[in-house]
Amino acid sequence: MYHNSSRLESILDMNFTYLQKTVRIIEGLSMKKYKHFETNAIRTQIKTTHEKEHASPMYLTSSFVFDDAEEMRATFAEEIDRNTYSRFTNPNTTEFIDKMCALEGAEAGYATATGMAAVFSTFATLLNAGDHLLSCRSIFGSSHSVITKFLPKYKIESTYLDLDDTDNWQEKVQPNSKVLFIETPTNPGIELIDLEFAGAFAKKNNLILIVDNCFATPYLQQPVEYGADLVIHSATKYLDGQGRVMGGMIVGRADLIKEIYTFSRSTGPALSPFNAWVLSKSLETLAVRMEKHGENALKLAEWLEANEHVEWVRYPFLPSHPQHEIAKKQMRSGGGMVCFGIKGGVERGRQFLNSIEMCSLTANLGDTRTIVTHPASTTHARLTDEERAATGIAPNLIRISAGLEHIEDIIADLEQAFGRSSD
Repeated sequence: MYHNSSRLESILDMNFTYLQKTVRIIEGLSMKKYKHFETNAIRTQIKTTHEKEHASPMYLTSSFVFDDAEEMRATFAEEIDRNTYSRFTNPNTTEFIDKMCALEGAEAGYATATGMAAVFSTFATLLNAGDHLLSCRSIFGSSHSVITKFLPKYKIESTYLDLDDTDNWQEKVQPNSKVLFIETPTNPGIELIDLEFAGAFAKKNNLILIVDNCFATPYLQQPVEYGADLVIHSATKYLDGQGRVMGGMIVGRADLIKEIYTFSRSTGPALSPFNAWVLSKSLETLAVRMEKHGENALKLAEWLEANEHVEWVRYPFLPSHPQHEIAKKQMRSGGGMVCFGIKGGVERGRQFLNSIEMCSLTANLGDTRTIVTHPASTTHARLTDEERAATGIAPNLIRISAGLEHIEDIIADLEQAFGRSSD
């Protein structure tokens, strides 16, 4: 029998707190505390310690201690909710998750070490042998590899859907179809999917809708509003915004997140406390950064459309974009990603990259620094010519992640690169 009355009262209090938290999640109440995005991004924090710090401290620890055996037993029996081991939960990770739930309007979330860990953990949790996955054809190269090379090992089938042929999506649905996975805007072609349509389609066919919201971020669009069950991010990109750390995030329905958490706490794709601390602080400037990224990207896209070295330009808030009306309906702005076709094909694309001076050539995006890539020879080089063509990756496609430098300096660098690569 447990004789320490004060300790028993403490355990009962923690049980009540756990019950309150569980009920709040089950009821699907939004994590939003304030009316505006920016305030939630800044003021969503874990409780202060006895030191009364203004910014949340870093909890760089692998584990947490218990006061006695009963508290330890109750914790592992999930009768009380507390930190035990940083692979499971950590205060820094909790703060990052809480902020992202508030910003995306989601019930619950789980943070992972990378964006691809988020993608794979979600697929591995929700799909079983014999299940069928539907995915838009235009997706990140590593997501394509997971779907086509690794899921088949577990007897999980998949079918790609074409963005410009939504009328025929219904005929692709099979009796064993379980998940619909989409990106919008897509990587690297900057194509869009109507989230309202996707949400209705998923609901009609009893599919779990998963949206990769990496390019847009929750500041520009919130897929949960349109019926997304889960939203995935590579936090390495805009959520960090300065190319410092890697991370991933999954937010959405509490019941699905609980399944993903159960899978992940055993398989180990957890985000480190330090990276969680960095990412949580980064979210405080997400709104102002995305405003500037969008402003620079739009000016850059307009300049590229008038450039003699360019065959075509794709940017959501350009009237020439095929899904411009969809962009205006579901996005706050066009975001920071631009792609265009350079005249001269693959070789001209390589020469253009070799002529870049200020902008960065690196395997990332969403940085304060402008990044230029040639997907056909880099990020999507492992795809066959047919696969690249099917996903809209032309040999001459150049992808630009517009940074926060002065737009005139960005344009000047691209202009000299056009000139040198045409010699």
